[in-house]
Amino acid sequence: MLQQRKKTFDIEQHLLIEAIYHRFHYDFRGYAQASLKRRLQTALTRFNCRSLSQLQHLVLHEPEVFPAMLEYLTVQVSEMFRDPTYFRALREKVVPLLRTYPSLKIWVAGCSTGEEVYSLAILLREEGLLDRTLIYATDINPEALRIAEAGIYPIDRMAQFGTNYRQAGGTASLSEYYTANVEDALFMRSLRKNIVFADHSLATDSVFSEVHLVSCRNVLIYFN
Repeated sequence: MLQQRKKTFDIEQHLLIEAIYHRFHYDFRGYAQASLKRRLQTALTRFNCRSLSQLQHLVLHEPEVFPAMLEYLTVQVSEMFRDPTYFRALREKVVPLLRTYPSLKIWVAGCSTGEEVYSLAILLREEGLLDRTLIYATDINPEALRIAEAGIYPIDRMAQFGTNYRQAGGTASLSEYYTANVEDALFMRSLRKNIVFADHSLATDSVFSEVHLVSCRNVLIYFN
């Protein structure tokens, strides 16, 4: 019986993902199915559905459901200077090469809520490259892009962000790049002026520009 329920769930999952692709043109067919399964199980509870077939009916027939579903289909988990050794290596090994170009284009694909984008902007500013750099920050989740463009994060996240920043080779204090109140931290507008935020799907949209560096650390782990 358990095996039969699992098989039914897998069939319904396949049909739901296909329906989303054909109706909304969001392509999750190449995403890791085990990860999708966990997120869809959570979505069943959120939308009070007993099966994915019931959830599919809601997605196709109630316009407000799919935007809310994106919160479950996309994983919005990130932090500034996550994996500091990566950013240290970027600073020490990649920046010298980037210096050889008179202007730079960098693409952060699957930028989520923007933590990686601001990390790169700070690193480039400290290395004297931000003023000649255009950063494209893209994601398929409109709500995540809204948060990213605002550049506002809960103040209780700043301690971990600051630790990561120092371990990544930061040359100042992270607090120099934001203003804070009791609840939130707002990152400097000067960091955002060289960033273009846009809706883009790696699965269905084409490359839109030649760039010198592509960073997609928030998204590749979720693909097959």
